[in-house]
Amino acid sequence: MSLIGLDIGTTGCKAIVFAADGRVLAKASREYPISTPHPRWAEQDAERVWQLAWESLREAVAGAGADRPVAMALSCQGEAVTPVDAAFRPLRPTILGMDTRTTEENRWLAGRFGAEALFARTGMVMHTVNTLPKLLWLRRHEPDVWTGARAFLLYEDFFLARLGGRPVISHCMASRTQMYDLACGDWADDLLGACGIERGRLAALAGGPGAVGELRDELAAQLGLKGKVLLAAGGHDQACAALGSGTVRAGLASVSTGTAEVIEVAMTTAALSEPMRRGNISVYRHVMPDLYVCMTLNQSGGLVLRWFRDELCRADLADARAQGRDPYDLVLAGAPAGPTPLMVLPHFSGSGTPLLDTASRGAILGLTFATDRATIAKAILEALTFELRANVEVLREGGATIESLAAVGGGARSDLWLQLKADICRLPIRVPQVTEAACLGAAVAAGVAAGVYRDFPSAVGAVVRPGRTVVPRPDAAAAYDARYELYKQVYPAIIGLHRQL
Repeated sequence: MSLIGLDIGTTGCKAIVFAADGRVLAKASREYPISTPHPRWAEQDAERVWQLAWESLREAVAGAGADRPVAMALSCQGEAVTPVDAAFRPLRPTILGMDTRTTEENRWLAGRFGAEALFARTGMVMHTVNTLPKLLWLRRHEPDVWTGARAFLLYEDFFLARLGGRPVISHCMASRTQMYDLACGDWADDLLGACGIERGRLAALAGGPGAVGELRDELAAQLGLKGKVLLAAGGHDQACAALGSGTVRAGLASVSTGTAEVIEVAMTTAALSEPMRRGNISVYRHVMPDLYVCMTLNQSGGLVLRWFRDELCRADLADARAQGRDPYDLVLAGAPAGPTPLMVLPHFSGSGTPLLDTASRGAILGLTFATDRATIAKAILEALTFELRANVEVLREGGATIESLAAVGGGARSDLWLQLKADICRLPIRVPQVTEAACLGAAVAAGVAAGVYRDFPSAVGAVVRPGRTVVPRPDAAAAYDARYELYKQVYPAIIGLHRQL
């Protein structure tokens, strides 16, 4: 008896089959691209994502052997808006969260409802990442798509519709749309009405942590499975990662480093305070019932390092594949031991929290003819971690207690990056034994729905095992304190130029 966690990320998907005790039985993954047909746009072929996710699922299930899966849940990137027809076929490319085309729609929303009032009701700050302005953009700019769409789905409900025949969305994911009333725990009908969005064109809200359907028989047959496979409500990938890292009581925090880098802090009540709003911190429902999370976001995150790898280190990438090594290990080989002499502004898709400035862009300062690729790569890691520290400071200002961070995601595999996090943020970094926490969190939700676990706390106790802890080094931390003070001057110094580009 096993459980499946299927993670649909921004640049790749992963299917993992877990034993009931949290052991990884089999896994498979695929990567897919992001398209940018116009400046500030970020789109994706949802049909291709579905095909590659299905390939991963089939490979993982086959690899698990005789341990038959009994339930599955999804961990998904947020704000991936996909208009579909009655057969759940996409009518246009998915508009991703990192897309920044909706400035005008946000301006209208702020004028119509007020930024403060929207945050107080939905927990979402004004930003182009949100689902609501994306739907308004579609209605305004693509009326044929708007009129012809049977429904407007995110990846969780899109996949559940394909897998089980009915689009259902978790409260966790729905509460990230800016269309969900946190206090009521339901779609905000008056908000939808004022925006011309029919409730019936959104997915049904999951009833709770139980099953939301069953895998269609023909799909189960393609996987070689007999008997029923329950489909459960999962949630936003970052909240699933928080669950899979053990961030399940107030004050616990995690940092998930993948395409984006995110801090999640668990809370018993929605901290809709003014410091959180000013710091652009979103507040939404946890996957675990009766909990909330506040979330920071650096949407470029690991995507900046991936861009550097793919565009400027192609020879290293080819060598790594030939040698069966991680290409990032080759890229970073020979990096200086201490702080680099460079300053990188990693705002390749605008800045994340706390600034949320879509006009900001990336920059590399301090280049000389002596600069090598390893130094630039490490400077990128330093910059991303400076962004992390800025967010830790905002969370603390807003009242959050952060004594350590549980590191999960792809970035948790890098010893260098983990030590930078500890040194720059001056925090112990805890690394659980299973760092693919988004898939694990989804599998936990599936196991609770299937009755494999009594409840979420007992499930987390059964599957989340502590690993090592990386602690700050006093000398390195002091050196990075000085560099961080310099880093804080970079954005103000060059944003005027970026706004003119």
